[in-house]
Amino acid sequence: MRKLSLLFLFIIYTFYASAQSDKAQWLADARYGMFIHWGLYSATEGIWKGERLRHPNNYAEWIRYRNRIGEAEYGELAKRFDWEKINPEEWVLLAKKAGMKYIIFTSKHHDGVALWDTKVGSYSLPKLSGSGRDVIKEIADACRKHNMKLGFYYSHWIDWQHPYAWSHNQEVTGRVTDAQYNQYWQEKVIPQVRELLTNYGDIALMWFDMWIPYQESIIRKEQLDQLANMIHQLQPNCLINSRLGLPISNENVDFETLGDNVFGEAYMDHIWETPGTIAHSWGFNALENEWKSTNQIFQSLINNVSLNGSYTLNIGPRADGSVPFEGVERLETIGKWLALYGEALYANKGLKLKSTQHDWGRITQDQSGKNLYLHVYNWPLDKRLRVSGLMGKPVRATLLTPNGQLNLSVEQFGPLMHIQVPDRQPDPYVSVIKLSFDEIYLDDQVVGESTFGGFALNARNVITPGVELKAFDGTRPDYLALKGNQEVAWKLYLPKVGKYRLTSNIHNGNGKESELKLSVQRLSLEASAAAKRYKQDFTILAKPNGKVTVEPNENWYVEEFLDQDAGTFLADRAGYYEVHFSSSDPIWFNRIWVEAIK
Repeated sequence: MRKLSLLFLFIIYTFYASAQSDKAQWLADARYGMFIHWGLYSATEGIWKGERLRHPNNYAEWIRYRNRIGEAEYGELAKRFDWEKINPEEWVLLAKKAGMKYIIFTSKHHDGVALWDTKVGSYSLPKLSGSGRDVIKEIADACRKHNMKLGFYYSHWIDWQHPYAWSHNQEVTGRVTDAQYNQYWQEKVIPQVRELLTNYGDIALMWFDMWIPYQESIIRKEQLDQLANMIHQLQPNCLINSRLGLPISNENVDFETLGDNVFGEAYMDHIWETPGTIAHSWGFNALENEWKSTNQIFQSLINNVSLNGSYTLNIGPRADGSVPFEGVERLETIGKWLALYGEALYANKGLKLKSTQHDWGRITQDQSGKNLYLHVYNWPLDKRLRVSGLMGKPVRATLLTPNGQLNLSVEQFGPLMHIQVPDRQPDPYVSVIKLSFDEIYLDDQVVGESTFGGFALNARNVITPGVELKAFDGTRPDYLALKGNQEVAWKLYLPKVGKYRLTSNIHNGNGKESELKLSVQRLSLEASAAAKRYKQDFTILAKPNGKVTVEPNENWYVEEFLDQDAGTFLADRAGYYEVHFSSSDPIWFNRIWVEAIK
């Protein structure tokens, strides 16, 4: 009976997972959309009575809370809007020109102001401004006109206007009761979301904004279920994001939203997206000076798609509806690129290779599964692009250019590929090479070949499970914290017979010499005794080293990592090798560098 129950649960979960995936497939195909933060906060432009935001993050949409602005006075900001100039269709046209496939618009942010003519209270932009304009209707009409999918951002958890909603300041003043919060939920959240899903046609998704699990908030599971069930009833195809407060595994969640400006680090099978800013603030900030470069945006988008993710890029229009020049310039540049090379991103996903496998760029894969696109950020100086992890030579390799496709020659060495490329890259930001295969087979364990040749055996490509990573400078965990006599290993493919040099790079903070042991052995399917015997061992005495000064006169010191020659070995044939490493004492390990001796 228990086995049958577990089987039944598995079947139900599989059914829901499949249904979620099918419904959300359009988002996985779209890959690139526009977020629009626009509301009363846009009229402050990040400045209140001559004062900047009282918080270093300078998020202009938080100004009411940060600068303790009263409800009535905040409402007066509606009179700053220039309704003669505001035209939501221009936002839709900009998204279209940028190559974006969907728009998410802030229908109600944390300030509690509805941007449509809600029947729930009088705290709405049309009523406060006296304009009678329903921006939600205008943007919905424009999206239908231009075949753009529309989603609504709705702040369900936080609302600074309703007396019984959640405000983080309740941690100081005393929190509302569960009964009071439920009153807010039933009086405002449920009826307003019902209005959004009833009065404006097909809505592609509802984007909620609770960045912690519901268990850590005042919201109850039954309230989230009530909201989700209503959405499903009113618009069965409307997607719901994980910031509803539930995990991606929940049946009511269709896609995962990562943290703000948090990008993927590894391939994920489910549908996910990054919400990101084109500058720093989400809402318009007159003092903004942290615009992301066009190259940053390109890489953020392509990196996410290569890991099966999407990118929702935010703009913050002013109170007259205009979008800052810096944002328009970047969006139009990316749109021109997508018009030429969109086949390499739309309806693409990535490969299940390590995200750090290539130091020149990223790889995406089309729906057929037989075409790969190499997005080259760093054009190789020696005109040889080194690709690792692909087994088998492509039937065709072409460079995509504005004038058509250019055939390229390819050399294949097991899981290593060398592509001969022209001296000049065709695109100043990202150039694209298309590889076509009959079938694609991967080696997801082999160490990637570096841009100029050579192999870095490091924490990111170790094949030993359960190793501990360290971030010696407090940022990226890129180092192995090895215990005494703990062994780690890497899988390496050497393309040519010859001599290779080994160089270790470690931090020995033991205050004494430590013995490092390295071994190189050839992996072979041959049954001969000679094939099994091939193994070369090395022993190194690593002297202790201390710290290095990062910046003078700041008491800022980090662990020093030093190269030490470990010896040379002869690869008597091209093929797979395994490298093993251990230390007699605990050490911090950076890499082993393997390069051919010319």
